[in-house]
Amino acid sequence: MILLSSKDTKSVMIEIASRVKLRRLELNLTQDGLSKRAGIKLPTYRKFEQTGIIALGKLLSIAFALNCLEDFDALFTQKRYMSIDDVINEDKVRKRKRGKNDSPKKI
Repeated sequence: MILLSSKDTKSVMIEIASRVKLRRLELNLTQDGLSKRAGIKLPTYRKFEQTGIIALGKLLSIAFALNCLEDFDALFTQKRYMSIDDVINEDKVRKRKRGKNDSPKKI
């Protein structure tokens, strides 16, 4: 399996589309059959397989039709630590409710 993290965005999109196509073929579904199961238009699905471009909602519909919706469970769930100190100090730090604004300050 190719790691998605080692690629640029476009390559990741193409890789995901390729994985969807392989799953579709494993289930012996045509593009038309899968697009109907997912409730999306055939040209939209064809474009996705060719380019990797698709709206998130439609990708979730495809995943549901392929019985792969649970594959999304791991997205954005694991906190990333920068150092061991971050792990140790996690309970001591107040939990932020918003992100830090890193935009340049106006003078």
